[in-house]
Amino acid sequence: MELTVLAAGIALGLAAVGAGIGNGLVVGRFLEGIARQPEARGLLMTNMFIGLGLVEALPVIAVAIGLIMFFTK
Repeated sequence: MELTVLAAGIALGLAAVGAGIGNGLVVGRFLEGIARQPEARGLLMTNMFIGLGLVEALPVIAVAIGLIMFFTK
């Protein structure tokens, strides 16, 4: 049981770190794109939100897997 809790905690922690890095990369590239072409702001913002949604899927999946690991025998 103790190793299951540890594994779930590690999975959640790594997912949070991965999402933080991914969000930073996506937003950083978005800001670079706006600095280069301010007139493309609308298209870039749409693509940024799609990218952020895909990046944020990872922690949600990790939470589901962590809960499954925690509550199964």
